[in-house]
Amino acid sequence: MKNGHTTRQKAPAGRYALLDELRGLDLVSMMLYHACWDMMFLFGIWMDWYAGMPGRLWQQTICWVFILLSGFCAPFGRHMLRRGVTVFAAGALVTAVTLVFMPEGRVIFGVLTFLGTAMLLTGVLEPLLKRVMPAVGLAVSAVLFAVCYPVGLGWVGLGGWKLMLPQSLYANYFTAFFGFYPDWFYSADYFGLLPWLFLFWAGYYLHKAVGRRRMEPLRRPVCPALGWMGRHSLLLYLLHQPVIYGVLSAAAVLFA
Repeated sequence: MKNGHTTRQKAPAGRYALLDELRGLDLVSMMLYHACWDMMFLFGIWMDWYAGMPGRLWQQTICWVFILLSGFCAPFGRHMLRRGVTVFAAGALVTAVTLVFMPEGRVIFGVLTFLGTAMLLTGVLEPLLKRVMPAVGLAVSAVLFAVCYPVGLGWVGLGGWKLMLPQSLYANYFTAFFGFYPDWFYSADYFGLLPWLFLFWAGYYLHKAVGRRRMEPLRRPVCPALGWMGRHSLLLYLLHQPVIYGVLSAAAVLFA
């Protein structure tokens, strides 16, 4: 209380609080999803719904929101290349740690590696991307994302149109980085450049199409705790899996 009026916690100056809070909410959803994954595949607690369509839809919702929002927020930063290097390095750290300590749940070309790569490509190509009208860029990116979405199944297409891709594309780790992963490839968290780069760019062009003036209502916070999580999403992403694994391991010992 101050001067007889309640004061509302504000987001840091210059930030769009609701975007931070949406990222924080998606982060909470991701943590719960990964907790279920650990229970299923590391602790042997089978859940039919998680292995079926509900779990698949939950996972895709988390991915779509996180990547689209990352693309939307990319133009806010003035150092996209530096940010891209940082996120890519964090992805490399996750890969190294999981290969050494949890090979059965190894992460190769996970979401951080993808986001770092997407930021780097966007930073390098931004002079060209800016030449495209935002509405056109948004529409083209959305269509290309839809067309390339089934690339992991060996084809691209939309509606009744379907183009089978040469199996020689699905050869090794190098091709897997781009979205063409061979049958033997495994990663607990995997995002190839195709189709996800186009979803990232859809978010980038959505930002341009909306414009900063129409984003002003997004500055008002609703849940500051989620906003804090959204502002520290990279650190929390790096820490959440070891914490979840530790809690579940302790619970398994206590209730054995």
